[in-house]
Amino acid sequence: MTVQLIIDPRNPEGGALSEATRILREGGIIAFPTETFYGLGVDARQEAAVEKIFHIKGRNSRNPISVIVDSAREVIPLVAILPEAAKILMQKFWPGPLTLVFHAAPSVSSRLTGGSGKIGIRVSSHAVARFLAKGIAGPLTATSANLSGGQECTRAAEVIHLLGDRLDAVIDGGSTPGGIGSTILAITVTPPVVLRTGVVSLTEILHALDIPTR
Repeated sequence: MTVQLIIDPRNPEGGALSEATRILREGGIIAFPTETFYGLGVDARQEAAVEKIFHIKGRNSRNPISVIVDSAREVIPLVAILPEAAKILMQKFWPGPLTLVFHAAPSVSSRLTGGSGKIGIRVSSHAVARFLAKGIAGPLTATSANLSGGQECTRAAEVIHLLGDRLDAVIDGGSTPGGIGSTILAITVTPPVVLRTGVVSLTEILHALDIPTR
């Protein structure tokens, strides 16, 4: 049975989030609110847990899964190289809805990279998401809590209705803004390339990097 954990997103402390962290550490899967939609979270270092996401969502195994980390310093163990442009964008837009795609470190599972050798990472501006990443002291998966290709969820009740007992827990942190998701930007090329248009615009990115816009 799926456990429903109700928290105050303005003050995400206490037993409910501690319980969610315990579930993640033990290889469980939870749904949690982010600054855009609800996401599906597992400890991204546990391959068996990551595999659950593909099964639950009906996700193609070649599709990579991005992660949320607690702070910019947590990026270093996950990437093969940290470009200067990435450092600028991390300082400018993190915490926030900008996912940066890096060349993955050799230790990163191919289940996360989809066999591409690349990993998408962001620091979320949502307190609950960051608390969870901090609680497991590592990367938290950040794929949307939906069936692959389906509508994203902005409320815990929608997640429960859609995914039911396939999850170990759902954190009810109220409604999320919805709209569009995080911008996904490949930082593996120069200049960087937007892979998915989202909250942070290409104009903002180019301005931060002092690259002229056409």
